[in-house]
This record gives sequence, C-alpha cells and structure tokens, in this order.
Amino acid sequence: MVELSTTLKSTASEAWCSGAHPKICVCMYDLENVLEKEILKENKESTQQRKERCASTDSTDSLMVEMPFVNIDIEDEFAVRLTSEVNLKKKRKRTTGRENEEDNERKKKKKEQYRPNFFISIPITNSEISGGVQAVQDTIIQKDHRLSKAMVHCGSLHVTLLVMHLSSKEEVSTAVDALSDSKDLVEDLLKGKTVDLSFQGIDHFRNEVGFVKLAESDHTAILMEIAETIKKIFQEKGILAGGDRAFKPHLTFMKLSKSPKLRKEVKKIDPSLYEKFKSHYFGDEILHRLDLCSMLKKKQPNGYYYCESCVILGEKHAAEPDDAELVSLSKRLVENAVLKAVQQYLEETQNKNKQTDGSPVKTEEATSGSKNENDNDNSK
Repeated sequence: MVELSTTLKSTASEAWCSGAHPKICVCMYDLENVLEKEILKENKESTQQRKERCASTDSTDSLMVEMPFVNIDIEDEFAVRLTSEVNLKKKRKRTTGRENEEDNERKKKKKEQYRPNFFISIPITNSEISGGVQAVQDTIIQKDHRLSKAMVHCGSLHVTLLVMHLSSKEEVSTAVDALSDSKDLVEDLLKGKTVDLSFQGIDHFRNEVGFVKLAESDHTAILMEIAETIKKIFQEKGILAGGDRAFKPHLTFMKLSKSPKLRKEVKKIDPSLYEKFKSHYFGDEILHRLDLCSMLKKKQPNGYYYCESCVILGEKHAAEPDDAELVSLSKRLVENAVLKAVQQYLEETQNKNKQTDGSPVKTEEATSGSKNENDNDNSK
C-alpha cells in the first residue's frame, strides 16, 4: 500500500510537470490522499493490535509474578505432594485401624457387660433321668470320641428358667431377695399342686446343642407361667433378666460351645449318633426347688453349679426333717438317757443294801457280779 502511494505521487508530479491536463493531475492527487488515509488507518490498527498483545503479555507476567510458587520447581513440588499424600493415606489407615479396634473393644465390653452370668435353675435330682442321659452320652462317645469334650456332667443337669447379668455383690444380693420374694407368688400359682416334669425324646439346636425334650402337658404350661412370674419380679427390682429368645424348657446334655478347640474340628453334631434315643423316656422330675446359680464360679464337688440361694416349693420331703423335728428328737434322746441312768443308779443302790444285810459270800458274789457287769459295759 505504501509503495503504491509513492508511485502515484511520483506519477502525478511527472504529469503536472509535463503539462498534462489539470483534472487528471487532481484525480491522481485525490487517489493519493485516499491511499494515504488507508495507510494511516492500517498503521493505526496494527499499532493498536501490538499494544493489546503487549498488554496481554504484561498482564500474564504480572499474574505469574504474584503467584506464590513462581520460583518453585514444579517437579520437586509434585514429588513432595505425592509423598505427603502417601503419608496422609497411611496416617488415615492407621487412624482408621485404631478406630476400628476401639469400636470393637467397646462392642466387646458392651457385650460382656450384658452377657448372662447367673441363672435360675431347676436341678435334676432323679437318678433315673441322669442315668438315661449318661447312657446317651456313652453311646455318642463310642461312635465319635471327639464329642466327649462336648458332654455336660450329669451332676450339672438342670432346666434353666431365667438368665441374667449381675455385675456386683449388690446386684447379687438383690437377685437373692427377688428369688425369695418369688416363692409366695409361685406357690400361689401351684395352689398346693405339684409340677411333674416329664422328659422324653431328644432334639437339637442347629445341630450344635443336644438336649432331652420336656414332654408337652398341663404341667409344662404351669412351668411357663412360673418362669414369666419370676422374670417379672426380677425386672421390677431393676435386674436385666430374660433374653430375646422365647422360653423353651429343655435339658441340655451336649453342646459344642463347651470346647472352642472342638468347634474347629466338629462343625455340626450328626443326629444319627443318638438316633435310637429319639423317643426314649428318661423319667419325671418333681419341681420342688429353685436355685440362683453362677455360671462362672467354681462348681460343687458333685458337678452342680455354685448356688447363691435357693427356695423350696411345697411341703418338705420326709427325708428332710425341719428344725422343730430335730429339737424334739434331741429331747427324746436326752430323756431316754436320763431315765436309763436313773434306773441304773436305783439298781446299784438296791444291790448295796442287799450286800449290807446278807452273808459275806453273797456280798462277794454281788461284788463279783457288779464287776463283771462293769467290765461288759466297758467292752461295748
């Protein structure tokens, strides 16, 4: 554009000097002016674009200068961040692990806090029942000796009415009082009648617990009422008693949970091991006693649980005389002994009187006889 303008200007000057027509010269000059304006406009636009580019570059540079990491090596910074993120993840993992352990510990403590450690028991005192259970256990062990570790001692046989958690001596004392209070209410339910618990047949819980079944009868229904009454009394005294499961009276004779090591070897108990006892009649137990027993304290020498307290229901057995009977018996024994001593004294006095009035021979014979009697008494 500039070269064209210069050429036109030179051409117009030459035409003017050579005497060309004035209008031609004017037209050429007008064209030249137009071209110059276009050139100026073009230059102005170019200048404006350069200014804008410079302004943009300056702005970016100024922003970079203001950034805090302008002089930092990007690779080094990225490496540091990677390391920090790894350490943070490890820390979070360790923290999460500790939190999980703490949660598990809290759950374990809470579970132990409410895990039953006492129960209300109906002891099995009928030797016919314990003998039948022993026969079942022996049969099972002969077929699978590993299950000997799962057997319940026959002295421990009982029916559980209620389980509870007692965490202090005070709570144990409260439970003793609750059991004592339940005696009158239970006897009101019985109304002088006896509860005859009949055991027949064998069943299991998930093939992990073997038990003798309690035959269904009116007596079973009364037992359910007794269990519910005792549970209510304990709960009214603030004792956490009873579980989530429905009450199902039974007589446990075998359970895998007795031996954690055994559970690794035997997952389930084969029902065929006690198949021939599935309908066996084991005998009857008369309900006459309720015991508050500890699951954790050392058992008694006969295998039965440590008993904190018990109540006797109904009339006392003839083999168990009460205190009044014992006192009366003692008085009779003392009276008999006194009478015997008085009688012996009178006899000896009479013999002495006879010896004083009689001959020496008789006195010697009497003395000899008395001596022989004394010797006989000393030899008994």
